[in-house]
Amino acid sequence: MSKQGNATPSGLALQRGRFSDGGGSFTVRASSDQAPDSFQVYTNTNPADIVLIVSGLNSGNLRATWGDDWRSLSEEWKGWFKNQAFLVFYNGPAPALGKVRFCDG
Repeated sequence: MSKQGNATPSGLALQRGRFSDGGGSFTVRASSDQAPDSFQVYTNTNPADIVLIVSGLNSGNLRATWGDDWRSLSEEWKGWFKNQAFLVFYNGPAPALGKVRFCDG
């Protein structure tokens, strides 16, 4: 993808991947294409439905902000969700089941 002037990357370029909790699917999107300071997680069906924003990635002063409809969920679920979001943000989407290849030698 080429950039000219102050052109911003498309929304697809900022997407880091997706994951599911078995009931819904979620997309992880970086705040910028270079050295993002935050990422957002939203439902795949509605990018306006922000589930989680994690900010402070560059400073190390991490802050999780939950969307209105997601704040009341259990701490256990939110902890799992944050872990999944970080995994996708830093590593991309997990391989689909049955699609992993092994090399033994």
